[in-house]
Amino acid sequence: MTSTSSPPILQGRKVLICGIANEHSIAWGCAKAFHELGARLAITYVNDKGKTYVEPLAKQLNADLLLPLDVAKAGDMEAVFERIAQEWGGLDVLVHSIAWAPKDDLQGGLLDCSAAGFAQAMDISCHSFIRMARLATPLMTAGGTMFTMSYHGASKVVPSYNVMGPVKAALESSARYLAYELGPRGIRVHPISPGPLKTRAASGLKDFDLLLNEAAQRAPLGELVDIMDVGFTCAFLATPYARRLSGETIYIDGGMHIMA
Repeated sequence: MTSTSSPPILQGRKVLICGIANEHSIAWGCAKAFHELGARLAITYVNDKGKTYVEPLAKQLNADLLLPLDVAKAGDMEAVFERIAQEWGGLDVLVHSIAWAPKDDLQGGLLDCSAAGFAQAMDISCHSFIRMARLATPLMTAGGTMFTMSYHGASKVVPSYNVMGPVKAALESSARYLAYELGPRGIRVHPISPGPLKTRAASGLKDFDLLLNEAAQRAPLGELVDIMDVGFTCAFLATPYARRLSGETIYIDGGMHIMA
């Protein structure tokens, strides 16, 4: 009697991963998880300096495409999706893990946040996902899944999260509206809300170490999550096992968000 093994559940699925900065990035955990489940990858980097960190990671996973993407730069996003259309002819999964705010506005209170800083944070961290979804939708002819990364500070006040709280709240709301609009096309949209992680983006937050310590103490599971917890959750949500799930903010934080 011979045994046969099934192919990985996401074998051949085409996945665009946006937001890898280095090996500590949430997007890198997503890339590794999708790769392990058999997906093909397109990976972006923000600029030439970022490419030096991202290119070796893309090679590790045999990514089909490595493309420049600065969402604040005119034409970059369109070029990415044009290349995907040319090389792949379609797209199954989009992972948006991009957030930024000027340091002074990020580390100061919301009351003192400048109009320009607020607008930049909203454009790069929130509206870029809407623009990306608009470009990805025509490529998802057989349906698909879109992800964007949020945080608990979108729904509750987290001291030191400042301007990013309102920005992430707008991002989660945008994801819900996109889930509604794209549902008839078979496209599911999920805002993902990981617990605090030691990423380069998080290092810009004031008193971030205090957030990490509090998360580990308050979470029912008593420990911090890691980038692979986020990656495998996203990969699961992109499988047929989650085909009736859309529009929900998925918390990956050891249960911390349920605590008063």
